[in-house]
Amino acid sequence: MKRRVTIIALALVVALCSSALAGPKVLKLAHLNPQQPFENATGAMAAVFKSMVEAGTNGSVQVKIFPAGQLGNERETMEQVKVGVVQSYIASAGGMAPFYPLYGVLDIPFAVPNYAVAWKVFDGPFGEYLKEDIKKVTGFKVLGFGEAGGFFQLSNSVRPIKTVEDMKGLKMRTMTLPTHQNLMKTYGAAATPIAWAEVYTALQTGVADGQHNPLPIVLLGKLYEVQKYLTLTNHIYSTYCWIMNDEFWDGLSDQEKEVVNSSAITAIVAGRGLNRIIEGSDRGLPTIIEKGMEVNTPTPEAMEKFREMGKDSAMVFIKENFGDKGVEIADLYLEAIDDAVDELEDD
Repeated sequence: MKRRVTIIALALVVALCSSALAGPKVLKLAHLNPQQPFENATGAMAAVFKSMVEAGTNGSVQVKIFPAGQLGNERETMEQVKVGVVQSYIASAGGMAPFYPLYGVLDIPFAVPNYAVAWKVFDGPFGEYLKEDIKKVTGFKVLGFGEAGGFFQLSNSVRPIKTVEDMKGLKMRTMTLPTHQNLMKTYGAAATPIAWAEVYTALQTGVADGQHNPLPIVLLGKLYEVQKYLTLTNHIYSTYCWIMNDEFWDGLSDQEKEVVNSSAITAIVAGRGLNRIIEGSDRGLPTIIEKGMEVNTPTPEAMEKFREMGKDSAMVFIKENFGDKGVEIADLYLEAIDDAVDELEDD
């Protein structure tokens, strides 16, 4: 009996020592913007996530942040997540497209009417469906859908854009998303795919005349220095897709998984909140105007033409280029938007 107790005691000591020697699990988290949590959403998301995960796991999971493309461009970083060299990445829609082309289907112009609807859609059943489909196609575990600055606006350095006709002939920078390129072509502009890291120089040198992005991204990139005219259209609501290496996720304990999951959800909310603070304060439009940009808002009649042309063209493009699966996701997305609108009206 004494011998048995001694063996058990030794086994416990060995187990405890092995655990201590193993050390904490290191979670490398990369994102494409500077680590400035009061200036951009991914910086805020990363900061909140790191703090909550390390505190919630009592240090058993340590988060190391690699911002501003330190580990390579989006495709390279996502490849590193796939093989487990990097554990997690907050990807843009353009970053997701090479791995999950159907992500572009979500950029149906003017489909999302407001932020409350957007959040209900991506945090609800449609978001869960999308997570599962992305995992099935790519192998990535999806922690959630952050907000890429908010609603997209138009800017350029040639002339004010007040109608669709004003878009004709402009060289407009887009992400490498076929749906975005199709939208610019629909409006008569020349779609010019350029990586985010090269956008400022491209606009400065005239490689592109204009671009489209949410206000916080215009501010983050200091695009007001190389763009004269801003037009408020709210034409696309775009998301970040927060991915994780699936094997790393499987290697976490149940308690660690719970902490990582809840921390990501909270971090996404923090990123959305920062975007609204930037947009709704003197840091938003007042700063853009102060920096010298001329801000225009199309008339309701002009907006209706932007809306009608954009949505009609997008649905045809999705059917022709993404097939039945693309149409299925588009229909589910639009249905989820309608359901969210109804729920909010009933509340």
